[in-house]
Amino acid sequence: MTTVALDHVSKQFQQSSADGGRTITALDNLSLKLQSGDILGILGTSGSGKSTLLRLIAGLIEPDSGEVLYDGVPLREIPMIERGIGMVFQDGALMPHWESRKTVGFFLALRHREHEIPERVARIAQITGIGLDHLLARRPAQLSGGERQRVGIARALARDPRVFLFDEPFSNLDAKIRAQGRVELKRLLNAFPVTSFYVTHDQVEAVALAHRIAVMRDGRFEQIDTYQDLYHNPVNLFVATFIGTPTINLFPGFIVDHRWRGATFAGYRVRGDLEEGSPVTLGVRPERITPHDDGAAVQIDAVTPFFAERFALVEVHSESAERFQIALPLELHPQRGERLRVQPDPEGLLFFDPETGRRIG
Repeated sequence: MTTVALDHVSKQFQQSSADGGRTITALDNLSLKLQSGDILGILGTSGSGKSTLLRLIAGLIEPDSGEVLYDGVPLREIPMIERGIGMVFQDGALMPHWESRKTVGFFLALRHREHEIPERVARIAQITGIGLDHLLARRPAQLSGGERQRVGIARALARDPRVFLFDEPFSNLDAKIRAQGRVELKRLLNAFPVTSFYVTHDQVEAVALAHRIAVMRDGRFEQIDTYQDLYHNPVNLFVATFIGTPTINLFPGFIVDHRWRGATFAGYRVRGDLEEGSPVTLGVRPERITPHDDGAAVQIDAVTPFFAERFALVEVHSESAERFQIALPLELHPQRGERLRVQPDPEGLLFFDPETGRRIG
């Protein structure tokens, strides 16, 4: 296993003159250390630098400044053949004219270790329970999307990898196959504890597979933490709104006598050093707004039931015309047009500077 570190890494690309000739900063002064066997999920919007980061860690491109280190050794000093990188792409990236058996065993065959292939394939198949052996005689055109990804993952494992790099491997699969793939991959990562970077748009996938999650924006790490801390203790508005489904509610307001006041809710104590009248945005997760006899009056506009999770996502508007969402137990049977009173849980309040986006309490 391998410790991977990024030491103040930056990467820029120059656009062509036809595209304006601008310099694009893809990665901006990133630092990170991933211990042996750790799994880091990487979330971010399109263009945030996620795939560029994977290519940099793989050594496919070099940073303009800073270093990528494997066990303290700069990656550029490690010969390609000794890096031990297993990479899995969105589409499997299989050789179209090769049978899966040749694809999976290619690395071992190059090193004259063909005798290890049957045992390696049998172990992978046993761990995942997918019957990998019946796919080995097929070419990519004869495989479903899920089967191609299984072969791609088996190929990566057959390399004796020091580092795993996953670039949205299940994004092209339907929901049922994607869920099954996550379970199988989790078993493999438990059995083969390889230092891993996992790029995905799917927060459920990141939670299921990763020990920690990095949220990226504009080539930077906004926050790296467990999902629970990202959800409950975001460092800024971007992380607060990006993490979590349904999305957090945001209420504009200002400071009056060291307390926050908004159009619908008011009276919540905030940090004492904020000036009178300072604008402050209040963030509250839908499940932290609950019915209360002394709460603000609202009317239900729409109800979306989530039967498996046992709650209803309820869209409401207040007397001040603010619209927001609350999560209610299904047993309450909320109905469109119904009126009720609600208030936020004081323990679930998050305050942000609306200008900088930074968390202030």
